[in-house]
Amino acid sequence: MSTEGSTKAILAALAANAGIAVAKFVGFVITGSSSMLAEAVHSVADTSNQGLLLFGQRQARKEATSLHQFGYGRSRYFYSFVVALVLFSLGAIFALYEGYHKISHPRALTSPIVAVVILVVAIGLETFSFRTAMVESRPLKGRSTWWQFIRRSRNPELPVVLLEDTGALLGLLFA
Repeated sequence: MSTEGSTKAILAALAANAGIAVAKFVGFVITGSSSMLAEAVHSVADTSNQGLLLFGQRQARKEATSLHQFGYGRSRYFYSFVVALVLFSLGAIFALYEGYHKISHPRALTSPIVAVVILVVAIGLETFSFRTAMVESRPLKGRSTWWQFIRRSRNPELPVVLLEDTGALLGLLFA
């Protein structure tokens, strides 16, 4: 099973999330905002998710051993599952914490231009990552709908990247 397309999509997502993390850290340095620091750490966590997907791909390429007679191919699915758990469980906990913190301790926006620049950078980078994942998914998708592709894909990394990028773009557009 070829991983070339999913590797490109994962690397694009990794680069986008790393770029967003850098932008948010710069925003934190400029503004001193603890919310910006929390967001930067969140982006570092997103970047590490792509690292897990790449690690799973690498593990899957290992040859069969006496302990694993059928090889390590299913490692891709395991690490995609771990990433999904991290995204949905820790992401939800982080979102609830941040929401509660911002409601209970409101703070006036001191540097709106910094926030807008970071939003624009994040939208640009996430769009690049999303577009790469779409382009790499199309040959595998064939005539099925996007929903069918996400549910039935034999390539576990592409749906993860597509869904993460979709969620990130929706969140950025609502911001």
